Parts: sequence; structure tokens; C-alpha cells
Amino acid sequence: MKDKNDDKKKTRRDFLKLGLASGAGIIAGGVVLGNISKDGKTPSGETLKLLAPDGSLVEVDKAMIEEPKPPHINREEAKKGIPGRNFVMVVDLSKCKNARKCTEKCQKGHHLPPDQEWMKVFLLKDNDVGPRYWFPRPCYHCDNPPCVKVCPVGATYKRQDGIVLIDTKRCIGCKFCMSACPYSARTFNWNENEGNHVNQEYSPETSVPSELGTVGKCDFCPDRSRIGKVPYCVDGCPMGAIYFGDANEDAVTNGDATVRLTTLLEENGGYRYLEHLGTKPRVYYLPPVGVEYERGLEDLDENIKLRYKDMIDDNDLTENHG
Repeated sequence: MKDKNDDKKKTRRDFLKLGLASGAGIIAGGVVLGNISKDGKTPSGETLKLLAPDGSLVEVDKAMIEEPKPPHINREEAKKGIPGRNFVMVVDLSKCKNARKCTEKCQKGHHLPPDQEWMKVFLLKDNDVGPRYWFPRPCYHCDNPPCVKVCPVGATYKRQDGIVLIDTKRCIGCKFCMSACPYSARTFNWNENEGNHVNQEYSPETSVPSELGTVGKCDFCPDRSRIGKVPYCVDGCPMGAIYFGDANEDAVTNGDATVRLTTLLEENGGYRYLEHLGTKPRVYYLPPVGVEYERGLEDLDENIKLRYKDMIDDNDLTENHG
């Protein structure tokens, strides 16, 4: 017999992915409901509770819902950001098992080659007796970003919603921003784009298509936020280790649960990586309390395995462990 709790959990997950809800608020700031059409569609009998643009909660048959598509945001609009939003991310290090689904979904969504990762996962150890733990590292979208200060052409900029973007139509590939970033969060586009996406209209919010000889990085997926979706990395993580949301609403979600940001950080000792540098990152970490290290090295590219060579013995790097 089907467990009613499973249905509730699935409904909750779908609801959150369509519109990140905190009470009656909409975190993403876009229209949560897609275009609802009955033309030629048969009701499925399965319903979802969604937040309508007027703030009311409505129940809609799943068959009548069409996925909303991100609006095209031109270069000037992309500089402004989403009004009233203050985007933040939280990574729970005790949950990460290096499944790398966050990286894979990010690369697929942004049409990145395998060797160009915007979400890298490192293996860290704080001291000789401490545990080893996996450490996902995106761009930190700092409130005091060194990358913005050194860009000679204004290609890198900070928006009012907290996101740092790169306009690759302005980027001249000088790599000053790469040198200035203390987190090495940026990559260089050495190759031409491949695939049908090269024909789509360019926007800094999608970072697609990128330009040969320019810089790229994690962009917090603002195009998805505009339609009530979480970033690719949050959507892809099977452990629910990555939370995303709005500090103004004091709410973040990992797709399964929506929680208060302040409570999550206060009760779990949240911190910001290398905070002493004064960059004021917008990504917080929850410490790896009670973590049991799992190798997470299966089927990795040899070049990626070398990233962990100082932390793992040679047998772990060369053998396939289940």
C-alpha cells in the first residue's frame, strides 16, 4: 500500500521546486504558476498546491501545469538583479558524500565541458586528528568582491540581489579577476561552444552561450530563480546538502525542506569560508559534525582524482571501491 507520507513528501518537493515558499512569500520573485491549459489534456487526478501570483494557495491538477520558461533578460536588465531579493546559499558539510550530482547538473545546465567545473568538490581535513570531509565550492558571490574591483572594463559586477555576474560580451580575457579571487572560483573559456545552445540569445543571467577567451563561474542560476526554481546544484544534490534562498525572507530550501536561515546557521554553527579575508561571502557552511567519510571516488576522471592525492593514499586513487 502506498504510504501517504511519501505522497506528501513528493508534493512538498514539487511545490518547493516550482515556487520556493516561506509562509505566503515567494523566494524567487518570479511567477510561480506556469501557463495552465486544459486544451487536449486529461486530468491526472494528482494535484499540487501552488502559490498564485496574488499570494493565494491554489490546488491544481498536475496534468494542467506547463513548466514556466525563463524570460530573456538582456544585458542591461541583468545588471539590476531581481528587486527585493537577497540570495544566499548554505552547504551542510555533514551531508555531502561527493556524489558530484551538483557538479554534473550545473555543467549540463550551463553547457560546460567536463574539465570546466563551476562547482568543485574538494576533500579537506582541519587538523591531524579531525575527520576528512567533502567540501563543495561554488562562487561565493561576495559582498566585498575583489574580482569586481580589478576588472578594467566592468565585465564583472555586483547586483542589488547579491549576485555577482560576468558579462562575457564585455570581458576581454585579461584574467585579473581570476588572480584576485582568493577562492579560485573562476575558470577560463579556452574552447568554442558546442551544441544547439550557441544559437540562443545571450544573457549574463544564463551565462550561455559563453565566449571563447573569456571567464566563467557559478552564477547562482538567476534565470531559474525568476521562475521559482532552485539552482541546478541544489536540484541535483541527492543528499539535500545544499540550501538556497532569500535572506530578506530568512528562508532557504534544499528541495525537501524549507527552513529559517538564521535558525539553521545559529543552531548548527554556520560559518563562512576564509571569512577573515573580508570578502563577506554569501555562501555559508554547516560544519561536518558526526561525518563518516565515504570515498566518493568511483568513476572519476583521473585528473579529478589527482585533486585529492594529498588527502588519500595511492590505493584509494587507483582502485575502484564500492
